[in-house]
This record gives sequence, C-alpha cells and structure tokens, in this order.
Amino acid sequence: MRDLWQASLQLFFQLLYNKFAWSYDLVAWLASRGQWKAWGQTALSHVSGERVLEVGHGPGHLLVALAERDLLTAGLDLSPNMIRQAKRRMQAANLPAPLVRARAQTLPFLTASVDTVVATFPTDYILQPQTLREARRVLRPEGRLVVAVAARFEGEDVMSRFLAWLYHITGQDQPSPDAVIPWLEQAGLSARVTWEAVDRTAVMLIVAEKA
Repeated sequence: MRDLWQASLQLFFQLLYNKFAWSYDLVAWLASRGQWKAWGQTALSHVSGERVLEVGHGPGHLLVALAERDLLTAGLDLSPNMIRQAKRRMQAANLPAPLVRARAQTLPFLTASVDTVVATFPTDYILQPQTLREARRVLRPEGRLVVAVAARFEGEDVMSRFLAWLYHITGQDQPSPDAVIPWLEQAGLSARVTWEAVDRTAVMLIVAEKA
C-alpha cells in the first residue's frame, strides 16, 4: 500500500510539472497559503557573485527576481512546459535569461563558470551524487550552492495544522540536516543549514560552498 501511495504521489508531481504545468502556480499557491514565491525568494539573500544558474527553474519567478538584480542569470529545466512558462515570464518583464533544457546531472556549462547554483524545492535529484558533483564542477572557487529544501507551518490555526499534516503524509517534511549534509560534504561542498522566516512559516535552506 505504501509503495502504491508513493507511486501515486510521484505521478501527481510529474503531471503537475509537465502536462499540467499551467496549474502549477495555483496548486503551489494553495499548498503554501500564498507564500510560494516568497518561499523561493528566501534564497536571494544567500546568492553570491554575479553569475547565477538556477537549476529546476519551474515557471520562472526566481529567474525574474535574479535578473532584476542585474545578475547574469541562466536557467535550466527538463520540462518543456516550464521552460515555455519561464520564457514568457522573462519576456513580459523584458529581462534576458538563457534557458536550457537539460538534466542537473549533466550540466551543459563550463567548469568554474558560475558563482552560485540555486534551486528551490527540487525533488530528490538535487542530492544525487552526480548532481552535486556537477554543481561543484561548474562553480568557481569559493562558489556557492543554495537550495531551498522545505518549508514548515508554524501557526496553530486550523489551516496551518492541516497543511502541516498534508506535507507530512505526502513526504514533504523538511529532511534532517544530519541526513543531508554528509551528501554535500562527500561531493566536496562545505554545507550549513539555515532557516528564513516568512509570515507564519519557515523555510529550510542549505548553503554550501566549494571546498
């Protein structure tokens, strides 16, 4: 039964990110009590340098925020639907940002060409050894990997408690830092965990630097 539940969730998220990408913003807004964009933007204060690569850029909200800060921004995603959404959003804001369709495990960027690699609420691929090795490869010396990993609801109202329960049963709880940091250290990244408050929620971020 548990395997069936997990398979159903994986299918749901796959469809949401691809075939039903048009509904992604609405679903994310509802599931976060309207805080989805704010959650993603907690990564901004941890970005270092001028050249930034967002991995798994989704509909492109963070890409716009990065480019508006005059950062040299590129985006990478595997979903053509998300790339189309992000492209339209960037064009509407009259902002340049090259978007690339590729996997995070094989980044099509030069070695030591990026100051910061950023990802917000990615799936499990972000902690795969090949992904972390690729992130380290494209980072410049003292470059930084910033990942918004998860969020938690801290309010005691009915909706906050319901969403906290929903995140728990769908496996969207924040992971234990003790389980995450060793993966980054094995890839040659010196990592720490920090929390950013957003209204009655808190976002867990991993900030890792190239060792």
